[in-house]
Amino acid sequence: MRRRPRTTFIVSILSIITFASFSLYFSRNAISTWQPYSDIPKTKSFNNAFLLNTTANSNNKNVVESNNVNQLTRQTRRVSSVKDSLSTVSVLIPDWEILVIVVVNTPFSSSHQYHCLFPNKARSLARFSGVLPYTNRPTFKCDMPESVRRHRMFSQPTLVTGTSETELLKPMPQLMKWNFLVFESFSTENDVVVFAKGVNHRNGYDRSPGELRCVFDFGNGVHTAVTSSVQEVFRCPHPDFEPVLDSYYGLPQRIGISIEIVGESTIVPSVAYYIPSSKPKLDAVAAQGDSVQAQPKYVLCACTMVHNVAKFLREWVMYHSKVGVDNFILYDNGSDDDLYSLIRELRQEGYNISTVFWIWPKTQEAGFSHSVLYSKSKGLCKWIMYVDVDEFVFSPSWGHESNPSLKSLLPLRQPLEEGTKNKVGQVSMKCLEFGPSGRRRHPEEGVTQGYTCRMRAEQRHKSMVMVDAVDPSLRNVIHHFQVNEKEGFVSKQVSVEEGLVNHYKYQAWDEFKNKFRRRVSAYVVDWKQELNPTSKDRTPGLGFKPIEPKDWKHRFCEVTDLRLKFLTRKWFRLRTPNGYKMAWQNR
Repeated sequence: MRRRPRTTFIVSILSIITFASFSLYFSRNAISTWQPYSDIPKTKSFNNAFLLNTTANSNNKNVVESNNVNQLTRQTRRVSSVKDSLSTVSVLIPDWEILVIVVVNTPFSSSHQYHCLFPNKARSLARFSGVLPYTNRPTFKCDMPESVRRHRMFSQPTLVTGTSETELLKPMPQLMKWNFLVFESFSTENDVVVFAKGVNHRNGYDRSPGELRCVFDFGNGVHTAVTSSVQEVFRCPHPDFEPVLDSYYGLPQRIGISIEIVGESTIVPSVAYYIPSSKPKLDAVAAQGDSVQAQPKYVLCACTMVHNVAKFLREWVMYHSKVGVDNFILYDNGSDDDLYSLIRELRQEGYNISTVFWIWPKTQEAGFSHSVLYSKSKGLCKWIMYVDVDEFVFSPSWGHESNPSLKSLLPLRQPLEEGTKNKVGQVSMKCLEFGPSGRRRHPEEGVTQGYTCRMRAEQRHKSMVMVDAVDPSLRNVIHHFQVNEKEGFVSKQVSVEEGLVNHYKYQAWDEFKNKFRRRVSAYVVDWKQELNPTSKDRTPGLGFKPIEPKDWKHRFCEVTDLRLKFLTRKWFRLRTPNGYKMAWQNR
């Protein structure tokens, strides 16, 4: 006869289930109600309650109300008793890395070696990453120790020097998570553009602007309506207040900014700032005093997001400069190789290269949206080509031309007057995907020389877009922008006889593995995650583990294609005392 379970056993099981349920609820709730962390020195008029969950004041659309100011102070104040520590705010990013951002006006020494100190006294080395543009805040990355990962809730580490004490007398704030965060903003002449993770969860499924508001950390809190909500990009009007000038620099003080999800009474955690835009300077004046908009400095720029591409960059820059690219805009996604040394060399040789430090992971689309704003603000580019460093654009007809140029594919002389329809605002080209071509290592003579066997089928396109033709939403997918159809702009795709892209996608195994272990697109999962197995972004036959297939070097080879190899050899091969070398090789 089976024994009946004891009452104490049943009660224990029910207690465990109840505890787990509450733990899950409070864990989720802690994430959904995180508040923006503000490291701005508060003015006397500032009410700390701005950062709590808020409800709108029905009598004043610019005021955000809250209560429980004391609770906010406990949640957001970054306090530590550790000697020689820096004031920071930290975000948990993929692969158990922590992005540590030093707050404004914090004394910082580049000669010190820093560590992340955790509440359980565990440490990890803090690696300097770079300085955020516009706000000039140093950033570090450190790994979360195994002993910390076991905790249910994560606290922010303290950034300390190697000789700091290890005593932590006060609790640290909760660690922000990357999947729900306002990370950047950009002020244009007419509005503010905010970049945020986790508000719109999936590409093509965007919240209505009416569900959101921009919130500014000023006075008692100021908000404005969101006018556009697409992907990770949100637009809203400038707030109606006079910015306070910094007493030392005489410039407008930086003001915290975030997004409020109105229906959920939630303000997205934020590390971003609102910087009021200055009035544009007019570079040209007509005869009777009418202002005339200055033309961009460059006709054609090339923009890409890079990470540790110093090995490949010289070939890519030299080639595309030869075929008409006037300026290169590189969004550095946290490189730690010799990228900047190489950029200095290329600049000294006369190549125009602009760089933007863009530390945010898996934000390629947001970065490209930002590049349109960046180019407009600097008056840089009339057209921008969006291709990766392993992609080379060319025309098969160039073998018979004395002065080949990508600009020949652009409608540079078309009428652009207001009201004109069917204006070409984007030119797209199909891609050909090349395989390892029998290579086991990176070809020293360059990818255009070393990889010569490709797949037969033409793949998705890459584009050159007119900056003024980009839709105000800034929506883009796979290097292709939505153009402003209301202003009469359309996209045009050229034939493969006119122009195409050689995409050296499947390179020697070590190079391929390094590239695909960290995808930069917000909407493409990492190859090691067992999600979307039939996606076109998956490598056919590879699976989910970084293990080299036995026949890797012979894969993706259906057609031998030597056209660009012979063309670049004609243009760039040099005779040296040690034989022929390509111009981008070390001599």
